[in-house]
Amino acid sequence: AAGIPKKLAPTIGVSVDHRRKNRSLEGLQSNVQRLKTYKAKLVVFPRRARKFKAGDSAPEELATATQVQGPYMPIAPERPTVELVKVTQDMKSFKAYDKLRIERVNERHFGARMKKAAEAEKEEKK
Repeated sequence: AAGIPKKLAPTIGVSVDHRRKNRSLEGLQSNVQRLKTYKAKLVVFPRRARKFKAGDSAPEELATATQVQGPYMPIAPERPTVELVKVTQDMKSFKAYDKLRIERVNERHFGARMKKAAEAEKEEKK
């Protein structure tokens, strides 16, 4: 998605994991943007000084290039904003576990209750 071939990626310092899946569109877009920024800042020196290949940086760029010391483009995770609310009496009296148990029971007996209601309706019609 970022336009970096799988074979080229490890040679320029981008790790490739074929097992990885992007689970969200936002994550994919942020990764693509990060890789494009990285590739734009990257200076690729030719293997042989006199023979330039496609993908190598221009000689002017090579002359001004300096090696980066320390962490380069660290990933800063976005912290979700938390909205504080006042705790109400309803919130205090709410029993989450009891609610989950009741909903689980309702789900389990749903079919039987529908069948029983249909039979009762059938009996009323007679």
